[in-house]
Amino acid sequence: MTITAERLEGARMIRESAAGIADRGDVGRARKLRFSETGFDRQILKEMCDLGWLGLRLPESDGGSGLGMLEMCALAEELGAAIVPEPLIPAALAVRVLAEPERTAALEGRLVVLPAFQEQAADPDTAPATSVQQGRISGRKLFVPSPRGADAFVVTSRDGSFLVRSDAPGLVIEAVTMQDGSHSGTLVLKDVPVEKLPGRLEDGLDDACLATAAYLLGLADAVLERTVAYLKVRKQFGAVIGTFQALQHRCVDLKLQAVLARVSVEDAARIADTNVGIDERRAAVSRAKARASDAALLVARQAVQLHGGIGFTDECDIGLYLRKAMVLAPAFGGSAFHRARFAALTFGDGAEASPAPARTA
Repeated sequence: MTITAERLEGARMIRESAAGIADRGDVGRARKLRFSETGFDRQILKEMCDLGWLGLRLPESDGGSGLGMLEMCALAEELGAAIVPEPLIPAALAVRVLAEPERTAALEGRLVVLPAFQEQAADPDTAPATSVQQGRISGRKLFVPSPRGADAFVVTSRDGSFLVRSDAPGLVIEAVTMQDGSHSGTLVLKDVPVEKLPGRLEDGLDDACLATAAYLLGLADAVLERTVAYLKVRKQFGAVIGTFQALQHRCVDLKLQAVLARVSVEDAARIADTNVGIDERRAAVSRAKARASDAALLVARQAVQLHGGIGFTDECDIGLYLRKAMVLAPAFGGSAFHRARFAALTFGDGAEASPAPARTA
């Protein structure tokens, strides 16, 4: 599929609109929101909704923009460059399955709904741990992003997707602090009342996975920009350290990894926007996520070392990028999971490849 000039222009405009909120040169907001109660700014998330970002992938008939993964990845890349803490990607996954009036409220930023789909089976040979009986759900959902900032959750079970209010009786949220200062949680559900939703959350997992890969790509690019700028001004032994050939070679190696990740992400976005088979689409997403996860971690870790001793201090902003990469690299499946899925889809029969990327702890 050839990407038209009109779509490229649309992606460029989305990047420019993102620059007003996601300033890659200033990560002060991300630093300020670390370890806060919700981990993000609800007002900023509402501004994102007002710009139409939450419904970027939704059909126009459902109140969205009806755009493709090319545009979504362009947006996510800019968010990653500024390590924006708002859970836009998980929220965009959840809104796909909402019904009215919750869908409109979420698109307008009045209701924050986040997905809860990961679990451990009570017995791997039997049914999933989460079950619904007579309109009530019981079980445990793991790795729920920013649960203390959510008004409701889209919870999955073998019977479909269900809406669970955050203040519902029987719901307990067990939150833990992550490396980047955000929090992740486990939902403990005991006969919690639910509302059946019309869509399947699993159908949007690959889109969320690819958007996360684009976020990590933007993060890696921003880290490289900051590191090269630092090497051009830092002096040692009377010389700018950016003139040292050994450091130049390390930066070139890191740039190559970022470029390879970019090619994979852009190719996966192109494939996702075409009418191809599901296995080909999933393989492209897995390739992109594996590449982006590895590249972001490698670039961020090397950047800390290239900054010298100051890079290991909390006051140095480069460490914020590393912590964010450590949290998001395993989201929607780490590189090991996606390499295995890519191999199964490309060289195997693909029948046993998971349709839903799962997070690996």
